Amino acid sequence: MTKITLGKAINAGLRAAMEKDPKVVVMGEDIGKLGGVFRVTEGLQKDFGEDRVIDTPLAESGIIGTAVGLALRGYRPVCEIQFDGFVFPAYDQIINQVAKMHYRSEGRIKMPVVIRIPYGGGIGAVEHHSESPETLFAHVPGLKVVSCGDPVDAYWMIQQAISSDDPVVFFEPKRRYHEKAELDESVPPVQPLHQAKVVREGTDATLFCYGPMVKTCLQAAEAAVEDGRNLEVVDLRTIAPLDLATIFASVKKTRRALVVHEAPLSLGTGSEIAARVTEECFYHLEAPVLRVTGYDTPYPPSRMEDDYLPDLDRVLDGVDRVMEY
Repeated sequence: MTKITLGKAINAGLRAAMEKDPKVVVMGEDIGKLGGVFRVTEGLQKDFGEDRVIDTPLAESGIIGTAVGLALRGYRPVCEIQFDGFVFPAYDQIINQVAKMHYRSEGRIKMPVVIRIPYGGGIGAVEHHSESPETLFAHVPGLKVVSCGDPVDAYWMIQQAISSDDPVVFFEPKRRYHEKAELDESVPPVQPLHQAKVVREGTDATLFCYGPMVKTCLQAAEAAVEDGRNLEVVDLRTIAPLDLATIFASVKKTRRALVVHEAPLSLGTGSEIAARVTEECFYHLEAPVLRVTGYDTPYPPSRMEDDYLPDLDRVLDGVDRVMEY
């Protein structure tokens, strides 16, 4: 049992996957000698060599295109996109090649590509460094989209993603890279990769969240105890496909739901959850499904991001609103 940060947990997970399978290769901008901007891949090139931990040119489309070729040859490439806003030059390759190759070949070709993307705000960064583009990928059939919310999940989920024969877009909450938790590498994961988990049991309302908002929602649930409210917190873990069974079970128990994410409000993950819950759990609901999210604007300058990001007060205000019905 060791206490480890989320960033170090991903590093350890990558290391474990590379030790287990020599076909796993890691590639991206500055990930080798530098160890990545956030030092998530630190030490891997030293231990596995430049043939398996590859410093690429600054060309995101080229990184993903190369990964497609490697996957066709039986490798399991893990690509790092340095920042969330840098992924869009590679969007064509991801949507038209990575996502469709298996379907196009009638299942004969596998595409075991993992695309790691540090995402979200809260680090005081400049433009293009604090985006939350997860729903742009979740909308695309053929892609799995996941996001870890704590170090234990980070360690196991990256290994599960790498072992998957489906392409996985792996969103890492960059402002949580330094959050710590106890990790016992000898205890196998309880949840499969695409299963949500209840991280706090409750009875009065459910907070659905993922990635950077898991900690925020847990803090809000603890604060709500002072108001006599017992909130359930569900970490979705996977945005595509959604674990609807866990979502519906929680809503049927608490009868109220609030979805929290950093991405903008319109057409976000919260919209899909609200629609699905309304369709399947209508007669169980005591209130409409509400959302606390980022705003429908471009991400603001860093000095204004505290006003943009959902925080404890905004989540508790959402709880007040959902409890008023």
